[in-house]
Amino acid sequence: MNERTIDYLRISITDRCNLRCKYCMPSDIESLPMREILTYEEIAEIAEAASESGIRHLRITGGEPLVRKGCADCIRMLKSIPGIETVMMTTNGILLKQFLPKLLEAGIDGVNISLDTLDKEKYREITGTDGLALVLGAVEACVQSGVRTKINVAAAEEINKEEIPDLVRLAEKMPVDVRFIEMMPIGYGKQFQSLDNRAILEKIRGLYPEIYPAERKGKAGFGPAVYYQIPGFAGRIGFISAMHGKFCKECNRLRLTSTGQLKYCLCYDDAEDMKSIVRSGMDKEMRKKRIRQIFLEAGKKKPSGHCFENPEDISENKKMSQIGG
Repeated sequence: MNERTIDYLRISITDRCNLRCKYCMPSDIESLPMREILTYEEIAEIAEAASESGIRHLRITGGEPLVRKGCADCIRMLKSIPGIETVMMTTNGILLKQFLPKLLEAGIDGVNISLDTLDKEKYREITGTDGLALVLGAVEACVQSGVRTKINVAAAEEINKEEIPDLVRLAEKMPVDVRFIEMMPIGYGKQFQSLDNRAILEKIRGLYPEIYPAERKGKAGFGPAVYYQIPGFAGRIGFISAMHGKFCKECNRLRLTSTGQLKYCLCYDDAEDMKSIVRSGMDKEMRKKRIRQIFLEAGKKKPSGHCFENPEDISENKKMSQIGG
């Protein structure tokens, strides 16, 4: 175990989703009753204690966060916590345009939109829904609003190997970051062959020889993405290479599941039961003290590296929707 600075917390607010993506939730998974899910007040209590222990950046995930009623209210609550610098969200984009005004009013700092293909029929095949037009409309609405917008592409042989040029061109006219995320062998993702981001970069370089590494500027991002700039493009190209560019030494994040389990790493099932603390009946200051201590010790407890390259050593057996995207 190597101690490191932990300042980024991903918070799943629901295990439910309105899509059925083949690599995440290809069929209906029995949803947990709401009593098992953290309330927004409980999430805020954990986040407040986390901020006092050095957490500065929060990302709201699911399932699909926008299917939970009051998502914007949750973001407003988290934005009001002293010490929290940014609150962002990852979404599949289906409901995003509808809820964007409320999210902006709540103070959302950035939106990541999952989009793996630009082919209408392939989108339907992957997600089980005819929603590509809605997602593309949400991307345009976010860009027009001025909110920081990123497009997350789950890169896999079976999904988008031949679409790399088309996906890259999304960043040509729009100031968005198009990020290729190597598919990880978690849940149903084990059934897909991850594309190697090194090969993707070389393919892009063949099309755009002048591509160059982009400097990290200000609020460019707080996670492991490495960015490149293509001259003349309004946006950038990013790579999150968990498989072929193991970045564990720089990993600064923890994950809070919708059921209140604080996870150190996607690869392992080790977790702290935060729900039992916030529902313990202890005095609030005592609860916060315990939560603060867990976050303060997280840098020591976080594994030095994942073992995705050795599937037999992976101890996490839950699906990605149950962990938090």
